[in-house]
Amino acid sequence: MKEGITNIILVGVGGQGIILATEVLAEVALNAGYDVRKSEVHGMAQRGGSVSSHVSFGPSVKSPLIEQGRADYMLAFEEAEALRACDMLSDGATIIMDETEIVPPNVSLGMSSYPADVPGKLRGLGFKLMMINARALAEQAGTVKAANVVLLAAMASHLDIERGLWEDVVRNRVPKKYLDINLEAFRLGYEAFKA
Repeated sequence: MKEGITNIILVGVGGQGIILATEVLAEVALNAGYDVRKSEVHGMAQRGGSVSSHVSFGPSVKSPLIEQGRADYMLAFEEAEALRACDMLSDGATIIMDETEIVPPNVSLGMSSYPADVPGKLRGLGFKLMMINARALAEQAGTVKAANVVLLAAMASHLDIERGLWEDVVRNRVPKKYLDINLEAFRLGYEAFKA
């Protein structure tokens, strides 16, 4: 963190709820009294295409884009995307990563290969890696589609922002018919990492 600014990059593929997660994260930081900037940096955001978002918050944030090598945290919804974006991280940054591999079409067609042992490679680069089976916890809460909320909750457990602020934003952002499931997904994700 530089000058009290926290930089977080969210990475994954289209259809995983990364944009919603970005919106929730930014709103939580804003409600906590921080200056916030966010940006979506993605190519093909449809289901399966790479998606990344940047969120920076602190006393005064100048840019919505995080410079290469300056992210304090990565919230990774998919393993290969985490490896692809690791040059965005500062030395010793924390990665909170779902234990999910989404094999892209070019790998399925035999045109390329999926990287082996992504967690080992990330640890070997000196990053603090925390793995979570977000899909399984989301399914336990009621639907695998709440995996993004599980990952957000895991991130929330690492940031100095009151848990209630997170839950309030989830209440405001999630459709009422899915609210109980998402609040349970948040609880499971938060408690998975909270010491």
